[in-house]
Amino acid sequence: MADTKANKGRKPRASRKINPEPETVAEALRQDEEQGYWRLTDDEVLLRSPEPDDDYKTSDSWRVLRIASEFVAGFDDLATVTRGVSIFGSARTKPTDHYYKMARETGRLLGESGFDVITGGGPGIMEAGNRGAMDAGGTSIGCNIELPMEQDPNPYQTSSLSFKYFFVRKTMFIKYSNAYVIFPGGFGTMDELFEPLTLIQTRKIRNFPVVLFGSQYWRGLLQWLTSTMLNEKMINPDDLGLMYLTDSPKDTVDFIIETCMASNNGNGKK
Repeated sequence: MADTKANKGRKPRASRKINPEPETVAEALRQDEEQGYWRLTDDEVLLRSPEPDDDYKTSDSWRVLRIASEFVAGFDDLATVTRGVSIFGSARTKPTDHYYKMARETGRLLGESGFDVITGGGPGIMEAGNRGAMDAGGTSIGCNIELPMEQDPNPYQTSSLSFKYFFVRKTMFIKYSNAYVIFPGGFGTMDELFEPLTLIQTRKIRNFPVVLFGSQYWRGLLQWLTSTMLNEKMINPDDLGLMYLTDSPKDTVDFIIETCMASNNGNGKK
């Protein structure tokens, strides 16, 4: 960290243990077994601020080629997906949970209706959505992401993709989805919710269904959006209409089908 007026005299913060990238398989296995090991991801390397001794002009420029190759691979793998619906929600949801069962049923109904189900490829709600699509004999796609603590792909995928960069993966969700179904989740789920809302609101993409599943879970957020954000005129009343709240898998799928049928080009992005 550079010595500026803002940080002069401050004690450096304790940081998590980060080892250099391993040069051999044996070294990688040894690092993975170390207690408290935090695996350095490509996202972290790309987004970190340059240090004074970094040869960042060269390394960041060459990293663009890896990013471009990840876009190309994603576009190639998903080129035939024209009726995709993405399901999002917590990776922590257990198979015995009510929302897991509802996500599985939603995935099944989507598959039976001819939609390709797309998830983040991990456990929890993602697994449930993929599992439901496979129950219906449909297309079940997982867009997995490299994380500091490894996330294993769930076994219910007919097509499994792997991404190093979050922004590449998020582009695939937006580009190949005709609707988003958002189940209860944490920060990552909030990110997936507000990204399409922002893109629709700013007309970067055309409107498509954003379904919030679970009225009890989402009620507090919707009340805050109305009482605070809308009341402070930070959004328009019409912006609240960009979300559809439901507790029913059948209602979810019926709403998506209705919106798709009403669109000009046959999918949800109208």
